Amino acid sequence: MAGKKTVTKKKAVRSTAKLTTLDDFLGEEGKRDEFEAIAVKEVLAWQIEQAMKENNISRNNLAQRMKTSRSQIGRLLDPKDGNVTLATLQRAARMVGRSLRLELV
Repeated sequence: MAGKKTVTKKKAVRSTAKLTTLDDFLGEEGKRDEFEAIAVKEVLAWQIEQAMKENNISRNNLAQRMKTSRSQIGRLLDPKDGNVTLATLQRAARMVGRSLRLELV
């Protein structure tokens, strides 16, 4: 074991002057719109699921009400699946006793 050196890493020190907001960082990386879309979908999926629980509506029952498949409901409620149309979200909202409201801010 003679001659073996131990290397210690120095911890990088960050200057607080260079820190940005998460929005700024994502914007610089060109990913802000993508992350905002995912966040909106996650919130909508969660809200639909909560309304389903409040109204004792199962995934099967929601699929029947919407005249679609249970797998389609799975995609609708999957927060990572962003490929859901506004029309589908509106229908789902109506079926759980809610309405979908969109606005530009």
